[in-house]
Amino acid sequence: MKFTFTCKKIALNNSVKEYAEKKISKLDRYFQEDAEAFVTFAVEKKNRCVVELTIRSANGTLFRAQEEDSDGDMRGAIDAAVNFIERRIRKNKTRLAKNLRPEAVEPLVPELELAEDAEYEVVRTKRFAVKPMSTEEAILQMNLLDHAFYVFRSMETNAVCVVYRRNNGGYGLIETEE
Repeated sequence: MKFTFTCKKIALNNSVKEYAEKKISKLDRYFQEDAEAFVTFAVEKKNRCVVELTIRSANGTLFRAQEEDSDGDMRGAIDAAVNFIERRIRKNKTRLAKNLRPEAVEPLVPELELAEDAEYEVVRTKRFAVKPMSTEEAILQMNLLDHAFYVFRSMETNAVCVVYRRNNGGYGLIETEE
């Protein structure tokens, strides 16, 4: 696995990075080829350690976890993020079998096997026109509707985009490519 580390508001020693590599490398068994792991370390108010872990498999499947440890232990947050992603893989093992190693989707420890969700059920379908607008106008429209996200067509690029409200404040923008 290839690793990219980013630190926000903190300077980490190599032992924490080595610990993260060791823990995250255990997930390698689920992937056919080299995956990429992007790890962001941060410290927020009152000594809360936050680890954001994103893994991109060779075929483009993304796994993301953001975990925090209020005791100021970065290693605890790393463990929680790795466990979260492993639970996600196990929970969706049948669906992921097409994308990940087929021999790796068997549970590692049978008593820890999680019940897989039933088929995805679409309970409602909406159709609407995607109007061209600016990002600022889309955020305003999203806030007026009190939604967590809003789909629109960018006036600048004519691409379909999504604005969304981030958990830690602020807004995000997803731009599609063709």
